[in-house]
Formats: sequence, C-alpha cells, structure tokens
Amino acid sequence: MPPPPEDDGSSSARTPLIPPTPPPPGRAVARLHPLPLLVAAAFAASYHLLVAPAPSYYRSLFLSLGSNDTAAAHLHALTLRPHLAGTEANARAAEHVVSALSSLSFPTRVVPYSVLLAYPVHRSLSLSAPGHATTPFALVQDTYPGDPYAAVSAEAVPTFLAYAASGSVAAEAVYANYGRPEDFAYLAARGVDVTGKVVLARYGKVYRGDIVINARKAGAAAAVIYTDAKDYAAGEAFPDGPWMPPTGVQVGSTFKGVGDPTTPMWASSEGCERVSIPEAMATDDMPGIPALPVSGRDGEAILQLIGGDVAPKDWQGGDGSPVYRLGPGPAVLNLTYIGNETMATIQNVISVIEGKEEPERYIILGNHRDAWTFGAVDPNSGTVALLELAQRFSELQKKGWRPRRTIILCNWDAEEYGLVGSTEWVEENRAMLTSRTVAYLNVDSAVYGAGFYASATPQLDELLKEASKQVQNPDNETQSLYDLWMASDSSSMIKIGRIGGGGSDYSAFVQHIGIPSIDISMGSEYAVYHSLYDDFVWMEKFGDPLFRRHVAVASMWGLVALRLSDEEILPFNYSTYAVELEKGAIDINKRLLGVPVSSSPLQKSIAEFKRAALQMDSEMKALQTRKVWNPWRNNPLKVRDLNERLMMTERAFTDREGLSGRPWYKHLIYAPSLHDDYGAQVYPGVDDAIQMAERTNTSESWRSVQHEIYRIARVINQASLVLSGGLT
Repeated sequence: MPPPPEDDGSSSARTPLIPPTPPPPGRAVARLHPLPLLVAAAFAASYHLLVAPAPSYYRSLFLSLGSNDTAAAHLHALTLRPHLAGTEANARAAEHVVSALSSLSFPTRVVPYSVLLAYPVHRSLSLSAPGHATTPFALVQDTYPGDPYAAVSAEAVPTFLAYAASGSVAAEAVYANYGRPEDFAYLAARGVDVTGKVVLARYGKVYRGDIVINARKAGAAAAVIYTDAKDYAAGEAFPDGPWMPPTGVQVGSTFKGVGDPTTPMWASSEGCERVSIPEAMATDDMPGIPALPVSGRDGEAILQLIGGDVAPKDWQGGDGSPVYRLGPGPAVLNLTYIGNETMATIQNVISVIEGKEEPERYIILGNHRDAWTFGAVDPNSGTVALLELAQRFSELQKKGWRPRRTIILCNWDAEEYGLVGSTEWVEENRAMLTSRTVAYLNVDSAVYGAGFYASATPQLDELLKEASKQVQNPDNETQSLYDLWMASDSSSMIKIGRIGGGGSDYSAFVQHIGIPSIDISMGSEYAVYHSLYDDFVWMEKFGDPLFRRHVAVASMWGLVALRLSDEEILPFNYSTYAVELEKGAIDINKRLLGVPVSSSPLQKSIAEFKRAALQMDSEMKALQTRKVWNPWRNNPLKVRDLNERLMMTERAFTDREGLSGRPWYKHLIYAPSLHDDYGAQVYPGVDDAIQMAERTNTSESWRSVQHEIYRIARVINQASLVLSGGLT
C-alpha cells in the first residue's frame, strides 16, 4: 500500500479540486425592438438555455465541493457502535442517515420490512486427539491495549455464520483447502471420505455459503471455516498494521438465496404470504449443517493435529505454517451451534430529488448501512460517500440546479444477510422500477485502500472512463482517477468487471429486473473484512488517513449520476456491450469443441445486435450534431424514443422463467457462478448446463446445453429489436 498523500498544512484538509467554469451572464435587460416572429418563437423556446448554467457548470461545481472533514465526521458517527441488522444500534444508524438527508431538504422516508434474520444463541468448539488434552476454543476476538472501542466491542454479535443449522457434531476433521467443488473432488480422488466428518476449510476463493453447502453435498456433518495467515495475515497485524490479528474472525451469512427467505420471489410487504421458518431453513439455499467461523490461530491449532496424507503444495499455508495434511483425523472436533432464526424489522432509507423535465425517469444510487461489527469499511465508507454527495447536490440546488431526471438516494438494510433490504424494495416496486429506471449506481464499501476499481453492465463502460478523467486521484494531485485506474491493473489497460456476482445490492436491479448498473470503490480487498477490527481506527490509520479517497468516490459516483440525470440523450454505448457478448461467445466456443452442440444461433444473434448498436450510434451522433448547430431544434419525441430504447434494451436480456434451477435470476447474460455466489458468470445458463453435461456426458445433458444457447440467442435478438426500435 503506498504512503498516504501529504497534508497541505491547512486546518481543513480539503482535496484540491478542478475549479468551476464561470456561469454564463445573467439575464439581460429586455429592449423593445421588433423581432421577426420566427426568431421570437425560437428565443422563447430556448430561453432556458440562454439564462440557465449549462450542466457542465454544475458538474464542475459539484467536483469543487468535496469535504474531507465532513466525510470523517459522518464515518465516526456511524461507527461508534456495532450495528447489525435488526438491532437497536442499526436503527440509530438509520436515524443518522435520515437526519442528514432531511437536513438537506430532500424528502426522506423510512421503508420497513419484516424479514427472517438469524442470531447466535450458543456456540462451542473443542479439539481432541489421542495423546492430547482436549482444547476448548474461546471463539472470542480480542481487543488490544488502548483500543478506544474495547467497551462497546461487547455489543458485537458473537462470531457465527448466519443461517447455519442448529445441532451438535463430534467427528474427525478433514482439511478441504478452500472448500470448492474441485477441492472436494480431489479429496474423493485421494480416497479421503468426508461423509460424517467435520470439514475444515479456509476463506479466500469462494463465498462462505458455498463452502458450507459444498461440504454438505460431499456428505460432511459440519463445517469450520478459518482465516489462513497466508491470505489474511501477510504482514503486521492490526493495530500496528492493516492485517488480521491472530484472534480475528470473519463472520457472515451462509444463505445462498436473495432477499427474505420467507418470501422467495415476492416482496415481504405487510400481510403478505410467507413460507414458515422451518420451510425457509430447509431449502437448498440454506447451509443445512452446523458451521462456525474461527480465527487463523484456532485454524492452525486444528491443522497441527490433522494427520493423513500431506496436502498438495497449493493447499499449504505460508512461511512458518505447519504442514497441512488431509485427514481424516486423528483430530476430532466437537462442535455445537444453536441459532435463533426470527422475524425482525429492517429499515431502508429512501430520499428523493425530483427531476424537472423528466421526473418519471429515475437514477437510483444505493449503499447499505448494516454491518456485522463496526463497519468502517464495509459498508459505512459507502454510506459516508452517499451523504457526502447528497450534501453537494444540496449545494447545487442553492445555485439553481434541478436535475432533468429524478435522483433517488437509497440506504439499504440487511444487505449482509443476503441483500435483503434492496431485494425486498425492488420486488415490491418491480413494475414501477422496470418501466422508469434509467440506471442503478451502487457503492458498497467505498474505500478499502489504494487503487480504483469498477464493475458495470457494458453500456456504461465509456461513461465510467470519461467521468474518471475529471476526478482527481486522491493519492496524487498531478493525476486523474483515470490514471490511477490504468495503474491498478498490471496490463496497463482499464479493466471493468461485470456485475454478475451476488456480492452487493446491484443484484436485484441487474439480475432480477435488468437495470443498467455500476459498482465502484477505492481498493478492492482488506484483511480485517467482517471482523471486530473493521473500525474507525483501522480506516484512519490504513484505509484513508486523510479521507481523500472517500471524497474521490463521492465525486465519481455523483458525477456519473449527474451525467445520467442531466444529459438530454442518455450517455449509453451499446457497441461496447456487443464486444462483451462476443468475448463470452468465444469462451463458449472453446468449451464446445468436439461436442454435438452448435453455437451458431448465438453467433447470429450477436451479429444482429452489433448492427443494432451501430445504428443506434449513428442516430445518437445525428441528434448530437443537430444539437450543436441548433440547440433548441431537437425533436423531443425523437429524443424520448431514443432514450426509451437505450433504457429498455437491458430489460430485454431478462427472461421471465429465469435461469434453470435458479428462477429468481432473470438475466441470461450475467449472474452469479453456480458454485461461487461472489463470482460473475457470463452466459450463466450455458455455463451451468455445460458443467452438468461434462459430469454426466449424456445426450440429454448436451441437448440441455443447446437449449440454453437458443435461450440466450433469443434474448439477444429481443435486445436488438428494442435497440433498433423496430418490429419484425
């Protein structure tokens, strides 16, 4: 991690900013000269263009208003106490957000939902082996001398895995590396029987819920997940360094579904239909076996007593670690977990800045508020960025700005349990959001550290690049965020991820109803993730000492929102989308070599989409050229039609039946990987079918692959029709 930028010595360390361009002259005194009727009419029609500042003025002004001090103050207030979803402390955090937004005169409301959450009642874990005394594990994250949060740390939820099954298991331990399907396949190939055993796996490659579910599918009776020093403690431990302390534990959810488990596929609204709690806990999306997370120190103690064959080199730990063996035994783990799955009230906070010309078109910005512990990085660095940009929008309003389209600011609850707050809101408002939303802009954890990272649906790629060139690199005053972004990838190229993974609140918007979306952050990973040590001290010492990175994320986030809300023609580029569709098809073709499946339908549909994208590019350029020469002469109906097509094309990539076996996921181009909820998969239905066919190698399974190729070809053809604006 590079050293933080030097303070400029001022009492209020503000990020150096691009100065705003001066506004155009104010209204001139009218002179009573006769004008030709045509000129008079044109002047009247374009009067607002002559007296109102251009959108570029407001964007420059927005960039000049960032405050490091405000960002730091908000983060300090939000992270005073642990604030898990469904608790009084999180309700207090919601009050802070409501107060901050209401003070800006934005209409703000709380939208509550009753949902199924999980809390630990009892946990115990002990280790025994022949010739060794039984070792009980404390399952406690230690505070440190001088910890300013030592007293309130007792309010943090005990270390647990939400929605793990209640039960007790005493059985031999088996080491399963990262708990992926290929890891369990390797154990089976080596003759290591997992049935009835307690699996020990380490965090790092896949979603923790997938680790436990993979263990259950392999026959394990229980699972333990630990933070290996190789991945989480590669340097000085907090508070002396940014790495995980020896007793640090990553807690989290193991639910593989989305939203409230008692209302699958529909909203958890008042008086709604629900499945029972036992029914919800019995689904395949739940882990189904007892499981606990433990520290790196406890994980290493278990590994020292596991015997059997030596694990492969890439299964081993770092320097100084014991030799990792596969087992089973002779180490025996005695694990008990008792959970309380209960209905609890969560609170989304919604604030609206109504648009002037197109109030029925929505630009939605979202971040979640709930945290497993203090949440300085995850998620409240993002909450701070949301409040920071809201403050700037308020200042723009005082200068006369009104967005062309409505901006909605959302602060979600219970994201950590399974994207619950955002999913319930999207499900409840699905028809309105599907017909009116231009884009969803997500920031989960705004600041992890250095570097800039972004993911998006591809039509927003160019907008992200253009915006990043206008925002200053918070760590180098001579560079833009674009320069930093270029340097963040070893290939010296801009790398934009795809938001097909299930890791944050964009999921319901993109994968369920097909809304163009982005997700941005400074940095991408940090070692104290979901632990007691994700607090204000960690952020102040290691994440963002001068809070300039928070300001930069707010600048980038807000600038993209302003472009989308204020530009007459939506700044979308579907030619980029066509390129991404082609890349995905190339990967599919490689996997289909030598099998009785044709990708021809997919290739034809992509070629048609490319033609539609080129046509749209030509139409946009024609309108923009006309606007330059005659700013008041664009046909508003033509502009409206073009924007509708740009906005609705993403919807066409969805299918009402959803993915086979995963019907909530409607988007056939991007969704989470079947075996890693965090991983984004292109053409997920085809990928799922190919994996099944490779395992079974039956003619029926390969016909399923062909069917999935036809399905994605059909939605791409639909997208082409929407984008071109024509009928067959």
